[in-house]
Amino acid sequence: MWTQIDTHISQVTGEKFQSQQRRSVGGGCINQGYAVSNGEITYFVKQNLASQVAMFEAEALGLEQMLAIASIRVPKPICLGTADNSSYIVLEWLELGSGNSNSWQEMGRKLAAMHKASNNQFFGWKINNTIGSTPQINTWTAEWTEFYIKHRLGYQFQLARRRGGNFPQQDKLLAAIPELLANHQVQPSLVHGDLWGGNAGCTASGEPVIFDPATYFADREVDIAMTELFGGFPAAFYKGYNEVFPLDAGYEQRKTLYNLYHILNHFNLFGGSYDSQANRMIDQILR
Repeated sequence: MWTQIDTHISQVTGEKFQSQQRRSVGGGCINQGYAVSNGEITYFVKQNLASQVAMFEAEALGLEQMLAIASIRVPKPICLGTADNSSYIVLEWLELGSGNSNSWQEMGRKLAAMHKASNNQFFGWKINNTIGSTPQINTWTAEWTEFYIKHRLGYQFQLARRRGGNFPQQDKLLAAIPELLANHQVQPSLVHGDLWGGNAGCTASGEPVIFDPATYFADREVDIAMTELFGGFPAAFYKGYNEVFPLDAGYEQRKTLYNLYHILNHFNLFGGSYDSQANRMIDQILR
């Protein structure tokens, strides 16, 4: 398998690559990750089952679309494919450091620039992708409210019912969303889609970088809301974002509605107490 990956890298880059060192590194909760080096250049390789190659195809497309906007640093996709019984994606290796408040403020500015530069008429994306290992439906939709009800919360509720989840106010919530978003004018922005602390950082030189996207065109607030979900980003990040693209009035109320998507997804992935958390969030939204 590694010989096939080395050959693929060599073909794409035009430089012969023969890996000499491979060490396991974090690849997220669903992939195996490796730092692969020939002694001079290092690549990041993620692997999964061969049946999961479409997930890597979507990741590469998302990264390429972000690279085309050229606002915030993302790892460049090198190649992807299948070898033996595995699928893989090879990415540019980025050495991460700790960053500082200036780095995080710049991250906010650069993410805002990406959101602002997006030019699209519809919500969704050109293909479906995944949020974690859950399918993420991205059917092009003209109205954000319709998209969010049908392809985000509605779809997660469907999956949750199959898993035995009990959400007594589900229908009431879905019916209330048009009113909850009635005064919020949304333009489609290219979003990362899974922007928690584990998918953002700074290079050793302090340059902001985001990775592992679940890309689509959405209300930009879905990205900002998720940054607050698991501990939050440093305050400098939000300062930088608002310098470039200030958040609209009412964001503090909408963020719980947007983060509900991720909590429902966590219930569908991991079970546990996420159903209780989701029900508390629904109660809060409907209050």
